[in-house]
Order: sequence, then C-alpha cells, then structure tokens
Amino acid sequence: MTRTSKRVTSRDAASQPAEDALFFDDLVPGEQHVTAGRTVTEADVVGFAGLSGDYNRLHVDAEFAAHTPFGERVAHGLLVLSIASGLATRLRVSEALQANILGLLDLQCQWPAPTRIGDTVRVVLTINECSPTSRPDRGVVVMSREVVNQREETVMSSGWKLLVRRRPAADGSDAGG
Repeated sequence: MTRTSKRVTSRDAASQPAEDALFFDDLVPGEQHVTAGRTVTEADVVGFAGLSGDYNRLHVDAEFAAHTPFGERVAHGLLVLSIASGLATRLRVSEALQANILGLLDLQCQWPAPTRIGDTVRVVLTINECSPTSRPDRGVVVMSREVVNQREETVMSSGWKLLVRRRPAADGSDAGG
C-alpha cells in the first residue's frame, strides 16, 4: 500500500483561513483592545542593551542617570516599543488577524514620558481607520497603540499602518469586487 501525503507550507496555511480568523472587513474604526500589564525590569533593560548594543549611559549607568532630569535610569524607547508589540500580539484581535496581515506600511512613535525600571505598562490598541485599496482583496488599517503606565501616564504613542487581506467572497472571487 502506497501512501501519499501533501506537504503543507506556511503559504498553504495562510491561504486556508482559520474559522476564527479576522480580516480587514471585520475591523471597526473606534474599537479598542487593552492588554494585560507587564512590569519593566532591570533585566529587561540590561538584556536589551546587550541585544541591541545600545549602552547609552542613561539606560545602564545609575550614577550618570541620577544626575539627569529623570533622576534614575530609564528604559530604552525601542525596548518599550518591543514590549508594546509583544503585549499587543497576545490580544485576541491580533492573534486572529495575524495570518491576514500582508505588510507593515508605516510606523510612527513618540515617547512623551520615560518608562522607569519597575513601571507596569499596558497597551491600549485602537482601530482608527479602515480604507479599501484599489485592489479588491486588501485594505489599509490605521491603528494606534498607546502605552500607559500604572500612574496612567502615556509613555509611548505609536501609529501603525497595516495592509490587511479582505475576507474572500463566498463565490471565491476577490472580495469587494
């Protein structure tokens, strides 16, 4: 008896939408999702300095940082962005959407306040805008991710522009067409 099997590739898996998958068409401007909190530790800051090679004294030298306007070491801005990205990917909306994200078109960040070692941060993800493109199988989603600490201070604001697959039409034709 000969058995044949089809090798499933990640491309095949992406073309077979999961039943709980979200598409461009499922997102509603104004909807918000909030992550659980995560405490930023000294190990996070030291590990990020080692990983990135960013040994700026503001992040790694307690004596130097004590004489800055912050009065202590603070987390790297890109570490906060990375933590925010990790927290946001754990949201159900992100998990359900990930197979249908075709690309990151733009990312903008601002850090209006420092994140201190010991701060607990959470992410407020807001869908701001959903615009169809000239191609009927995709759309552009603009979202914001605000990182807020335990004192309700916004420590990072970011805007994300994503290219997202539209839900396939029931008849198999391109969506929206």
